[in-house]
Amino acid sequence: MSENPIAFDTVLDLCRDQHRRIVLATLTEEQRSLTVNDLQRTILNYNHHTPVTEASEEMLLEIQLSLHHTHIPKLESAGVIEYDSERQLVKPTKQFDQLHPHLSAILGADPELDGPGEL
Repeated sequence: MSENPIAFDTVLDLCRDQHRRIVLATLTEEQRSLTVNDLQRTILNYNHHTPVTEASEEMLLEIQLSLHHTHIPKLESAGVIEYDSERQLVKPTKQFDQLHPHLSAILGADPELDGPGEL
C-alpha cells in the first residue's frame, strides 16, 4: 500500500457508484472495520429502505455479488480498504483517511445519503 496522496480523479471514480458511496459513507461514520454483512444491511437500508429480514433472496444476492466482485475490489485496489476474505471484514487504511476532505463534500452533496445508515 502506497502512502502517496490519492488523486482527486480517483476519489471521483470511487464515488461514482451509489453502493460505493454508501460503503465509504458508512466507513467514514463508523470509523472501524465492518463486515460485508454490515455493508449489505446498510445498502439495503439506503437504497431499498428494507431490513434484511424483509429483503428477497435475489436482492440480497445482487448486493452481495456487487460488493464481492465490483465494489470491494475497486476500493481495495485504490488502497483505501483492506479486505480479509476469510473473515469477510473490510478495514479502512491510512489512505482512507486522506479521502475525508473530499468525501465529506461529495457525500454531503448526495441527497440519497442525508441520514445516518443503520447497521
